[in-house]
Amino acid sequence: MSRFLFVVPPLTGHINPAAAVAAELTARGHRVAWAGSPGLVREAAGPGADVYPCAPLVGRRRPPELRGAAALRFLWQDYFVPLAEAMAPDTQNAVRRFRPDAIVADQHALAGALAAERLGVRWATSATNPAEAGGVVASLPKADAWIRSLLGRLRQRFGDPGATYDLRFSPALVLAYTVAELASGHTPRPQLRWVGPAVPARTPAADLPRGWRDRARATVLVSLGTVNTDVGARFLAECAAAVRERAHRLQAVVADPGGFLAGTSDDTVLALPRIPQLALLPTASAVICHAGHNTVAESLWHAVPLVVAPIRDDQPFVAGQVTAAGAAVRVRFGRADRTRLGEALDGVLGESPYRVAARRLRDSLSAAGGAGAAADHLEVLAERA
Repeated sequence: MSRFLFVVPPLTGHINPAAAVAAELTARGHRVAWAGSPGLVREAAGPGADVYPCAPLVGRRRPPELRGAAALRFLWQDYFVPLAEAMAPDTQNAVRRFRPDAIVADQHALAGALAAERLGVRWATSATNPAEAGGVVASLPKADAWIRSLLGRLRQRFGDPGATYDLRFSPALVLAYTVAELASGHTPRPQLRWVGPAVPARTPAADLPRGWRDRARATVLVSLGTVNTDVGARFLAECAAAVRERAHRLQAVVADPGGFLAGTSDDTVLALPRIPQLALLPTASAVICHAGHNTVAESLWHAVPLVVAPIRDDQPFVAGQVTAAGAAVRVRFGRADRTRLGEALDGVLGESPYRVAARRLRDSLSAAGGAGAAADHLEVLAERA
Protein backbone atom coordinates (compact mmCIF):
# COMPACT_ATOMS: atom_id res chain seq x y z
CA MET A 1 0.00 0.00 0.00
CA SER A 2 1.08 3.60 -0.64
CA ARG A 3 1.33 6.75 1.45
CA PHE A 4 -0.31 9.99 0.29
CA LEU A 5 0.14 13.46 1.78
CA PHE A 6 -2.62 15.96 0.96
CA VAL A 7 -1.55 19.62 1.14
CA VAL A 8 -4.49 22.02 1.31
CA PRO A 9 -5.16 25.72 1.95
CA PRO A 10 -7.45 26.84 4.80
CA LEU A 11 -10.41 27.01 2.42
CA THR A 12 -13.35 24.63 2.88
CA GLY A 13 -14.19 24.47 -0.82
CA HIS A 14 -10.68 23.25 -1.57
CA ILE A 15 -10.56 20.72 1.27
CA ASN A 16 -13.90 18.97 0.67
CA PRO A 17 -13.07 17.32 -2.69
CA ALA A 18 -9.66 16.27 -1.37
CA ALA A 19 -11.33 14.75 1.68
CA ALA A 20 -13.56 12.58 -0.52
CA VAL A 21 -10.53 11.34 -2.47
CA ALA A 22 -8.59 10.75 0.74
CA ALA A 23 -11.48 8.70 2.12
CA GLU A 24 -11.50 6.54 -1.00
CA LEU A 25 -7.76 5.94 -0.74
CA THR A 26 -8.09 5.06 2.93
CA ALA A 27 -10.89 2.60 2.14
CA ARG A 28 -8.52 0.89 -0.29
CA GLY A 29 -5.94 0.41 2.45
CA HIS A 30 -3.59 3.28 1.71
CA ARG A 31 -2.13 5.56 4.39
CA VAL A 32 -3.23 9.20 4.19
CA ALA A 33 -1.99 12.28 6.04
CA TRP A 34 -2.54 16.00 5.67
CA ALA A 35 -0.60 19.26 5.79
CA GLY A 36 -2.86 22.19 6.53
CA SER A 37 -5.21 23.64 9.11
CA PRO A 38 -6.09 20.86 11.60
CA GLY A 39 -9.55 22.21 12.47
CA LEU A 40 -10.75 22.61 8.89
CA VAL A 41 -9.21 19.34 7.71
CA ARG A 42 -10.74 17.30 10.54
CA GLU A 43 -14.10 18.94 9.98
CA ALA A 44 -14.08 17.60 6.40
CA ALA A 45 -12.04 14.42 6.75
CA GLY A 46 -13.10 13.33 10.23
CA PRO A 47 -11.74 13.83 13.73
CA GLY A 48 -9.21 11.04 13.30
CA ALA A 49 -7.43 12.63 10.33
CA ASP A 50 -3.64 12.64 10.65
CA VAL A 51 -2.76 16.33 10.21
CA TYR A 52 0.62 18.04 10.24
CA PRO A 53 -0.25 21.62 11.23
CA CYS A 54 0.97 24.42 8.99
CA ALA A 55 1.51 27.99 10.13
CA PRO A 56 -1.71 30.00 9.64
CA LEU A 57 -1.85 33.08 7.47
CA VAL A 58 -3.39 35.93 9.45
CA GLY A 59 -4.58 39.41 8.55
CA ARG A 60 -5.19 38.72 4.86
CA ARG A 61 -8.86 39.47 4.39
CA ARG A 62 -9.81 40.48 0.86
CA PRO A 63 -11.71 43.78 0.62
CA PRO A 64 -15.28 42.91 -0.43
CA GLU A 65 -15.44 45.59 -3.13
CA LEU A 66 -12.61 44.11 -5.21
CA ARG A 67 -13.61 42.68 -8.57
CA GLY A 68 -11.95 41.61 -11.81
CA ALA A 69 -8.21 42.21 -12.18
CA ALA A 70 -7.95 43.82 -8.74
CA ALA A 71 -9.48 40.75 -7.10
CA LEU A 72 -7.14 38.44 -9.03
CA ARG A 73 -4.14 40.54 -8.07
CA PHE A 74 -5.08 40.43 -4.40
CA LEU A 75 -5.59 36.66 -4.47
CA TRP A 76 -2.14 35.95 -5.81
CA GLN A 77 -0.02 38.77 -4.43
CA ASP A 78 -1.65 39.12 -1.03
CA TYR A 79 -3.01 35.65 -0.31
CA PHE A 80 -1.75 32.65 -2.30
CA VAL A 81 1.92 33.68 -2.31
CA PRO A 82 2.03 34.68 1.39
CA LEU A 83 0.15 31.47 2.20
CA ALA A 84 2.84 29.46 0.40
CA GLU A 85 5.54 31.31 2.31
CA ALA A 86 3.80 30.60 5.61
CA MET A 87 3.13 26.91 4.86
CA ALA A 88 6.40 25.99 3.14
CA PRO A 89 8.59 25.14 6.18
CA ASP A 90 5.90 23.08 7.92
CA THR A 91 4.96 21.32 4.69
CA GLN A 92 8.55 20.29 4.02
CA ASN A 93 8.81 19.01 7.59
CA ALA A 94 5.59 17.03 7.05
CA VAL A 95 7.05 15.42 3.93
CA ARG A 96 10.24 14.47 5.77
CA ARG A 97 8.32 12.98 8.69
CA PHE A 98 5.51 11.21 6.80
CA ARG A 99 7.65 10.14 3.81
CA PRO A 100 4.81 9.93 1.27
CA ASP A 101 5.00 8.02 -1.97
CA ALA A 102 3.04 10.88 -3.56
CA ILE A 103 1.88 14.34 -2.60
CA VAL A 104 -1.56 15.61 -3.59
CA ALA A 105 -1.22 19.39 -3.60
CA ASP A 106 -4.12 21.76 -4.01
CA GLN A 107 -3.33 24.07 -6.92
CA HIS A 108 -3.46 27.05 -4.56
CA ALA A 109 -1.56 25.42 -1.70
CA LEU A 110 1.69 26.03 -3.52
CA ALA A 111 3.76 24.82 -0.57
CA GLY A 112 2.86 21.28 -1.58
CA ALA A 113 4.25 21.63 -5.09
CA LEU A 114 7.35 23.41 -3.78
CA ALA A 115 8.03 20.71 -1.20
CA ALA A 116 7.54 17.98 -3.79
CA GLU A 117 10.05 19.38 -6.22
CA ARG A 118 12.62 20.34 -3.57
CA LEU A 119 12.50 16.94 -1.86
CA GLY A 120 12.06 14.88 -5.01
CA VAL A 121 8.60 13.43 -4.37
CA ARG A 122 6.16 12.65 -7.18
CA TRP A 123 3.06 14.80 -6.93
CA ALA A 124 -0.39 15.51 -8.33
CA THR A 125 -2.42 18.69 -8.47
CA SER A 126 -5.87 18.81 -6.90
CA ALA A 127 -7.53 21.40 -9.16
CA THR A 128 -10.63 22.99 -7.67
CA ASN A 129 -10.60 25.92 -10.10
CA PRO A 130 -11.88 24.77 -13.52
CA ALA A 131 -11.08 28.14 -15.09
CA GLU A 132 -7.36 27.70 -14.46
CA ALA A 133 -7.36 23.96 -15.17
CA GLY A 134 -9.15 24.58 -18.46
CA GLY A 135 -6.60 27.15 -19.55
CA VAL A 136 -8.58 30.37 -19.08
CA VAL A 137 -5.83 32.23 -17.22
CA ALA A 138 -3.27 30.99 -19.73
CA SER A 139 -5.34 32.71 -22.42
CA LEU A 140 -4.72 36.05 -20.66
CA PRO A 141 -1.00 36.53 -21.43
CA LYS A 142 -0.29 39.48 -19.14
CA ALA A 143 -2.06 37.99 -16.13
CA ASP A 144 -0.47 34.60 -16.71
CA ALA A 145 3.02 36.06 -17.08
CA TRP A 146 2.59 38.06 -13.88
CA ILE A 147 1.49 34.97 -11.94
CA ARG A 148 4.40 33.00 -13.35
CA SER A 149 6.82 35.69 -12.16
CA LEU A 150 5.43 35.39 -8.63
CA LEU A 151 5.77 31.61 -8.79
CA GLY A 152 9.33 31.91 -10.05
CA ARG A 153 10.36 33.93 -7.02
CA LEU A 154 8.70 31.39 -4.72
CA ARG A 155 10.54 28.57 -6.46
CA GLN A 156 13.91 30.25 -5.90
CA ARG A 157 13.28 30.30 -2.15
CA PHE A 158 11.43 27.05 -1.48
CA GLY A 159 11.50 24.79 -4.52
CA ASP A 160 13.87 23.62 -7.23
CA PRO A 161 15.39 26.72 -8.88
CA GLY A 162 16.17 24.68 -11.99
CA ALA A 163 12.58 23.57 -12.62
CA THR A 164 10.61 25.32 -15.35
CA TYR A 165 7.06 23.92 -15.28
CA ASP A 166 4.09 25.83 -13.85
CA LEU A 167 3.77 25.21 -10.10
CA ARG A 168 -0.02 25.37 -10.36
CA PHE A 169 -0.05 22.16 -12.38
CA SER A 170 1.88 18.98 -11.74
CA PRO A 171 3.64 17.74 -14.89
CA ALA A 172 2.52 14.22 -13.97
CA LEU A 173 -1.16 14.50 -13.02
CA VAL A 174 -3.84 17.18 -12.62
CA LEU A 175 -7.16 16.10 -11.13
CA ALA A 176 -10.02 18.40 -12.19
CA TYR A 177 -13.29 17.88 -10.33
CA THR A 178 -15.56 18.54 -13.29
CA VAL A 179 -16.05 17.38 -16.87
CA ALA A 180 -14.77 18.88 -20.09
CA GLU A 181 -18.25 20.08 -21.05
CA LEU A 182 -18.18 22.46 -18.07
CA ALA A 183 -14.68 23.77 -18.81
CA SER A 184 -14.75 24.13 -22.58
CA GLY A 185 -13.39 26.77 -24.92
CA HIS A 186 -9.71 26.57 -23.97
CA THR A 187 -6.85 24.15 -24.52
CA PRO A 188 -6.43 21.84 -21.52
CA ARG A 189 -3.15 20.32 -20.38
CA PRO A 190 -2.31 16.77 -21.52
CA GLN A 191 -1.83 15.55 -17.94
CA LEU A 192 -5.29 16.76 -16.91
CA ARG A 193 -7.90 14.19 -15.94
CA TRP A 194 -11.57 15.17 -15.75
CA VAL A 195 -12.78 13.10 -12.80
CA GLY A 196 -16.04 14.87 -11.99
CA PRO A 197 -17.11 15.97 -8.51
CA ALA A 198 -15.48 14.21 -5.58
CA VAL A 199 -18.30 14.02 -3.06
CA PRO A 200 -18.45 11.91 0.12
CA ALA A 201 -19.91 8.43 -0.27
CA ARG A 202 -22.04 9.09 2.79
CA THR A 203 -23.48 12.35 4.03
CA PRO A 204 -25.03 13.08 7.42
CA ALA A 205 -28.75 13.64 7.74
CA ALA A 206 -30.00 17.19 7.27
CA ASP A 207 -30.06 18.79 10.73
CA LEU A 208 -33.08 21.09 10.45
CA PRO A 209 -35.62 22.10 13.08
CA ARG A 210 -38.12 19.35 13.67
CA GLY A 211 -41.18 19.68 11.45
CA TRP A 212 -39.81 22.63 9.49
CA ARG A 213 -39.79 21.04 6.07
CA ASP A 214 -43.10 20.94 4.21
CA ARG A 215 -42.80 18.22 1.59
CA ALA A 216 -45.78 19.63 -0.30
CA ARG A 217 -43.60 22.61 -1.28
CA ALA A 218 -40.44 22.68 -3.40
CA THR A 219 -37.23 23.42 -1.50
CA VAL A 220 -34.69 25.99 -2.69
CA LEU A 221 -31.16 26.16 -1.29
CA VAL A 222 -29.43 29.56 -1.19
CA SER A 223 -25.69 29.91 -0.65
CA LEU A 224 -22.94 32.39 -1.47
CA GLY A 225 -20.15 30.10 -0.28
CA THR A 226 -17.74 30.60 2.59
CA VAL A 227 -15.76 33.64 1.40
CA ASN A 228 -18.45 36.08 0.25
CA THR A 229 -20.02 36.89 3.61
CA ASP A 230 -19.20 40.60 3.44
CA VAL A 231 -21.12 41.22 0.21
CA GLY A 232 -24.21 39.09 0.68
CA ALA A 233 -26.66 41.08 2.82
CA ARG A 234 -28.81 42.64 0.10
CA PHE A 235 -28.72 39.58 -2.15
CA LEU A 236 -29.81 37.16 0.56
CA ALA A 237 -32.63 39.48 1.60
CA GLU A 238 -33.90 39.64 -1.98
CA CYS A 239 -33.71 35.85 -2.30
CA ALA A 240 -35.77 35.47 0.86
CA ALA A 241 -38.33 37.96 -0.43
CA ALA A 242 -38.63 36.16 -3.77
CA VAL A 243 -39.30 32.87 -2.00
CA ARG A 244 -41.84 34.40 0.41
CA GLU A 245 -43.77 35.78 -2.55
CA ARG A 246 -44.15 32.14 -3.63
CA ALA A 247 -44.73 30.72 -0.16
CA HIS A 248 -47.70 28.66 -1.35
CA ARG A 249 -45.34 26.46 -3.35
CA LEU A 250 -41.77 27.23 -2.20
CA GLN A 251 -39.61 27.21 0.91
CA ALA A 252 -35.90 27.96 1.23
CA VAL A 253 -32.92 27.09 3.39
CA VAL A 254 -30.46 29.99 3.32
CA ALA A 255 -26.78 29.89 4.31
CA ASP A 256 -26.35 33.12 6.25
CA PRO A 257 -22.93 33.10 7.96
CA GLY A 258 -23.04 36.87 8.41
CA GLY A 259 -26.33 36.76 10.30
CA PHE A 260 -28.00 39.22 7.93
CA LEU A 261 -31.34 37.42 8.16
CA ALA A 262 -31.09 36.68 11.88
CA GLY A 263 -34.47 36.70 13.59
CA THR A 264 -36.44 36.51 10.34
CA SER A 265 -36.74 32.74 9.91
CA ASP A 266 -40.25 31.33 9.58
CA ASP A 267 -41.95 28.32 8.04
CA THR A 268 -41.03 29.52 4.54
CA VAL A 269 -37.43 30.80 4.88
CA LEU A 270 -34.98 29.16 7.28
CA ALA A 271 -31.71 31.09 7.68
CA LEU A 272 -28.79 29.23 9.26
CA PRO A 273 -25.11 30.13 9.77
CA ARG A 274 -24.28 27.00 7.78
CA ILE A 275 -26.51 24.64 5.86
CA PRO A 276 -26.11 20.86 5.43
CA GLN A 277 -25.87 21.31 1.67
CA LEU A 278 -24.87 17.78 0.66
CA ALA A 279 -27.60 16.33 2.85
CA LEU A 280 -30.27 18.64 1.41
CA LEU A 281 -29.39 18.48 -2.28
CA PRO A 282 -30.97 15.05 -3.01
CA THR A 283 -34.43 16.50 -2.31
CA ALA A 284 -33.84 20.11 -3.42
CA SER A 285 -35.70 21.53 -6.42
CA ALA A 286 -33.35 24.43 -7.19
CA VAL A 287 -30.20 26.17 -5.95
CA ILE A 288 -29.43 29.89 -5.94
CA CYS A 289 -25.71 30.51 -5.62
CA HIS A 290 -22.65 32.54 -6.58
CA ALA A 291 -21.53 29.96 -9.17
CA GLY A 292 -18.80 28.62 -6.94
CA HIS A 293 -17.46 25.49 -8.54
CA ASN A 294 -18.16 23.11 -5.66
CA THR A 295 -21.76 24.26 -5.21
CA VAL A 296 -22.47 24.04 -8.94
CA ALA A 297 -20.84 20.62 -9.30
CA GLU A 298 -22.57 19.20 -6.22
CA SER A 299 -25.93 20.55 -7.39
CA LEU A 300 -25.54 19.01 -10.83
CA TRP A 301 -24.39 15.76 -9.22
CA HIS A 302 -27.96 15.59 -7.88
CA ALA A 303 -29.53 16.92 -11.13
CA VAL A 304 -30.62 20.16 -9.46
CA PRO A 305 -30.91 23.21 -11.78
CA LEU A 306 -29.51 26.52 -10.64
CA VAL A 307 -29.87 30.28 -10.58
CA VAL A 308 -26.31 31.65 -10.64
CA ALA A 309 -25.14 35.13 -9.67
CA PRO A 310 -21.33 35.20 -10.05
CA ILE A 311 -19.39 37.70 -7.97
CA ARG A 312 -15.68 37.38 -8.87
CA ASP A 313 -12.72 35.01 -9.43
CA ASP A 314 -13.63 31.92 -11.45
CA GLN A 315 -17.35 32.35 -10.78
CA PRO A 316 -18.18 34.17 -14.06
CA PHE A 317 -16.45 31.35 -15.95
CA VAL A 318 -18.37 28.64 -14.07
CA ALA A 319 -21.62 30.57 -14.50
CA GLY A 320 -21.00 30.91 -18.22
CA GLN A 321 -20.31 27.21 -18.64
CA VAL A 322 -23.30 25.92 -16.70
CA THR A 323 -25.58 28.45 -18.40
CA ALA A 324 -24.30 27.48 -21.84
CA ALA A 325 -24.92 23.84 -20.92
CA GLY A 326 -28.57 24.75 -20.30
CA ALA A 327 -28.75 23.89 -16.58
CA ALA A 328 -28.87 27.39 -15.08
CA VAL A 329 -30.29 30.88 -15.38
CA ARG A 330 -27.77 33.65 -14.82
CA VAL A 331 -28.59 36.90 -13.02
CA ARG A 332 -26.41 39.88 -12.18
CA PHE A 333 -25.32 39.77 -8.56
CA GLY A 334 -25.36 43.53 -8.06
CA ARG A 335 -28.74 44.08 -9.73
CA ALA A 336 -30.69 40.95 -8.88
CA ASP A 337 -33.82 41.86 -6.94
CA ARG A 338 -36.79 39.80 -5.79
CA THR A 339 -38.50 40.22 -9.16
CA ARG A 340 -35.55 39.01 -11.24
CA LEU A 341 -34.71 36.24 -8.79
CA GLY A 342 -38.34 35.12 -8.66
CA GLU A 343 -38.59 35.01 -12.45
CA ALA A 344 -35.36 33.00 -12.62
CA LEU A 345 -36.68 30.55 -10.03
CA ASP A 346 -39.95 30.20 -11.93
CA GLY A 347 -37.93 29.30 -15.00
CA VAL A 348 -35.85 26.51 -13.48
CA LEU A 349 -38.44 24.87 -11.24
CA GLY A 350 -40.58 21.95 -12.27
CA GLU A 351 -39.98 19.82 -15.35
CA SER A 352 -38.19 22.62 -17.14
CA PRO A 353 -35.53 22.35 -19.87
CA TYR A 354 -33.05 23.37 -17.17
CA ARG A 355 -33.86 20.25 -15.16
CA VAL A 356 -33.52 18.11 -18.28
CA ALA A 357 -30.06 19.59 -18.86
CA ALA A 358 -29.15 19.10 -15.20
CA ARG A 359 -30.03 15.41 -15.49
CA ARG A 360 -27.86 15.08 -18.58
CA LEU A 361 -24.94 16.73 -16.80
CA ARG A 362 -25.52 14.52 -13.76
CA ASP A 363 -25.03 11.50 -15.97
CA SER A 364 -21.80 12.95 -17.42
CA LEU A 365 -20.45 13.87 -14.00
CA SER A 366 -21.29 10.46 -12.60
CA ALA A 367 -19.66 8.68 -15.53
CA ALA A 368 -16.41 10.60 -14.89
CA GLY A 369 -15.93 8.53 -11.74
CA GLY A 370 -15.48 11.13 -8.99
CA ALA A 371 -13.36 10.18 -5.99
CA GLY A 372 -12.95 6.63 -7.26
CA ALA A 373 -11.46 7.78 -10.57
CA ALA A 374 -9.18 10.25 -8.77
CA ALA A 375 -7.95 7.46 -6.49
CA ASP A 376 -7.28 5.23 -9.52
CA HIS A 377 -5.03 7.89 -11.06
CA LEU A 378 -3.25 8.52 -7.75
CA GLU A 379 -2.54 4.84 -7.24
CA VAL A 380 -0.85 4.69 -10.64
CA LEU A 381 1.15 7.82 -9.82
CA ALA A 382 2.35 6.41 -6.47
CA GLU A 383 3.38 3.13 -8.04
CA ARG A 384 5.75 5.02 -10.34
CA ALA A 385 7.54 6.62 -7.40
